[in-house]
Amino acid sequence: MTASRIDLLTKQLDLSWALFEHHLATLDDTVCLWEPAPHCWTVRPDEQGRWIPDWQVPEPTPVPAFTIGWTTWHMGYWWTTTLGHCFGSGAPAREEIFWPGDLTSAVEWLRGLKDEWRAALAGLTDADLDSTSRTAGLEWGQELTLSDVAGWLNVELTKNIAEIGFVNILYGARNA
Repeated sequence: MTASRIDLLTKQLDLSWALFEHHLATLDDTVCLWEPAPHCWTVRPDEQGRWIPDWQVPEPTPVPAFTIGWTTWHMGYWWTTTLGHCFGSGAPAREEIFWPGDLTSAVEWLRGLKDEWRAALAGLTDADLDSTSRTAGLEWGQELTLSDVAGWLNVELTKNIAEIGFVNILYGARNA
C-alpha cells in the first residue's frame, strides 16, 4: 500500500520534531540566550516586558548569528503566520508576535503550534494539498500549493532545529 501524501508530510514533521526533542534535553535558559558571536540576533524584553526579536528588513549582509531564543521565536513566527493564513482568518504582523520569555514557555508554544499544524493537515485531501486557495494570503507563498508550503515547513523546521543544535554544540565546546 502506498502512503498518502499527508502521511508522508506528517512523518517528516514527526522526524524533525524528534530531533528537536533530542536537543531539548541539554538546553536551558542560559544556553537559549547565549550569543555565539558579537554580530548576533537575540530576543530581549522591551519596556512593557514583552520579549521582542532583533530584526531588520532587508536582512543585513552578512546575516547575524542567532541565539537559540531568537531561533525559537523565528520558528513560532513562521508557524503562527503560516497557520493563520492557511487555516485561519489571517495572521498577526511580525511585530505582534513575541517570544514567551523563557525556554520552557517557548517549547510549550512551539509544541502547541506543531500539534495545531499536524491536526490541520490530518483532514486534508489531495485536492486540498494541490490547491493554492489556502496559501493565497502568504506574503511569500501566494502561488505555492499547500503541499509545497507543508514541504517547505518541514524543511524550515529541520533547518532551524539544526541551527539550535549547532549553537548548543558551540556553547558546550566554549564552556568545556
